[in-house]
Amino acid sequence: MVMFLFLVVALAVVVAAVTLAVIGGGDSTPLPEAAPERLRDYLPPDRPVGRADVENLRFPLTVRGYRMADVDDALGRLGAELAERDARIADLESALAGARSAAHHVSMEKPEQGEQQ
Repeated sequence: MVMFLFLVVALAVVVAAVTLAVIGGGDSTPLPEAAPERLRDYLPPDRPVGRADVENLRFPLTVRGYRMADVDDALGRLGAELAERDARIADLESALAGARSAAHHVSMEKPEQGEQQ
């Protein structure tokens, strides 16, 4: 009987606390919407992306993982930078090959020291 009386009093206290919290819980305006977490450290727009930039890149978490727009933007930027670097490397390698063949051609045409006299 004492246990039943204790449970009834405990239930009454819980119901009263919840009622007071709902009715008298501050002003009547609803809570403002929380701004979604955004990417804080963007990749630098004014210079090429470096290794440290990629290592420091952290995407904010959302309900299902990461914000797809932030990840897509970062991957698009990294893909463009890699394509630009690959093109630059190909240009430099072709220029080097051209310079080597020109140097080889010049060395073949240059007469030897003994043949000049």
